[in-house]
Amino acid sequence: MMQSFIIEGRAPLNGVVTPSGNKNAAFPLISAALLTDQPIILHNLPDIGDVRTMLHIVEDLGVEVTRHDVHHVTLRAGIIRKTTPDPTRFAKMRGALVLMGAMLAREGEVNLSQPGGDQIGRRRVDTHIAALQALGAKFHYDGNFTLRASKLHGQDILLEEASVTATENAILAASLAEGETIIRNAASEPHVQDLCLMLNQMGAKITGIGSNTLFIRGVKSLGGAEFTLGADYLEVGSFIALSSITNGEILIKNAVPEHLRMALMVFKRLGIEPEIRGNDLFLPNSQPLVIMPDIGNAIPKIDDAPWPAFPADMMSVTLVAATQANGTVLFHEKMYESRLYFVDRLISMGARIVLCDPHRALVQGPSTLRGDPQGISSPDIRAGIALLIAALCAEGQTIIHNINQIDRGYENIEGKLLQLGAKIKRVNE
Repeated sequence: MMQSFIIEGRAPLNGVVTPSGNKNAAFPLISAALLTDQPIILHNLPDIGDVRTMLHIVEDLGVEVTRHDVHHVTLRAGIIRKTTPDPTRFAKMRGALVLMGAMLAREGEVNLSQPGGDQIGRRRVDTHIAALQALGAKFHYDGNFTLRASKLHGQDILLEEASVTATENAILAASLAEGETIIRNAASEPHVQDLCLMLNQMGAKITGIGSNTLFIRGVKSLGGAEFTLGADYLEVGSFIALSSITNGEILIKNAVPEHLRMALMVFKRLGIEPEIRGNDLFLPNSQPLVIMPDIGNAIPKIDDAPWPAFPADMMSVTLVAATQANGTVLFHEKMYESRLYFVDRLISMGARIVLCDPHRALVQGPSTLRGDPQGISSPDIRAGIALLIAALCAEGQTIIHNINQIDRGYENIEGKLLQLGAKIKRVNE
């Protein structure tokens, strides 16, 4: 059933919020359970659509899934019944691509249909395939993806791009490959680090964790493990943006500030500066919201790049925050050619934005946003939460359709917002 949010803007938001577990860590950690027949216990899983879909996919493959509660599961992959994940569920998300490396290492074969996920532009799988081919896999493509390998051998691999999921697939496969694998130009996001840390708990031998060069000495078998997911730093970034432009005063618990160093630097350039209180972040009201120009009074630029640079998935919410800051700033989204198209909805709400091309948007603020009672649609997870933030600071009522996109990445978002004082209601269409 399709649902919408009805939002009354300009309500002051105050209180305490705790982010859910890292969505992007959940997929590779669930996939890692395929590498052993021993139990894998995961805590602090986010209760969101994509994670539920991922659990259904591995359960269908033969993994025994015991749900102790919505945030705590035990996985046990005793016998894998098939090597083809359910195409219907697989088409709903992209994160399940990390099954590629795990299935290849466990069963020597994997057959995948086309993945789903956000429609934010072309999203290549070439780097994934090249890494697994380097380890010894044979690849066939006929609209679907088939990989087979009788045996995997460690190699010195240079990834063409620092792709998170390609790095995770290579790590999963190399953990049980014969010999040593070196992965250069590896992604190093917190969720990649979590995968390496849990695999080491399982008996893998991975060093270089957190860097762009990983060394993996393959082992013959892996055992069980118990692991707790960290906070979703992208959700934390969303609440930073939300608090700053609704003149709220919010304490974000368990925010893991060490994962936000670059994000905090970027927010500071917009006049947003949370206080770090141990593992928490406090956002006082009345943030300055003044864009800091570059030297010589040049227009500053905010762009994204692989970790530890500014995350691509935080561009949308930061752009919305910039519409309320005094000054001009250029956003350069380098990775996806369709991510910035959601700014058309912001422009219709009164934001002063020039979409220069598919990758660049010039924002001049502050601008008074007006609600849209006719309704706007959420095109993807990150644009969806950005439009929700815009609606909360806009004058009047806004209806947001297609909120299943937001639900895919944000757990109980309206419940968290209601606790902060937001006027938001979920309704069936």
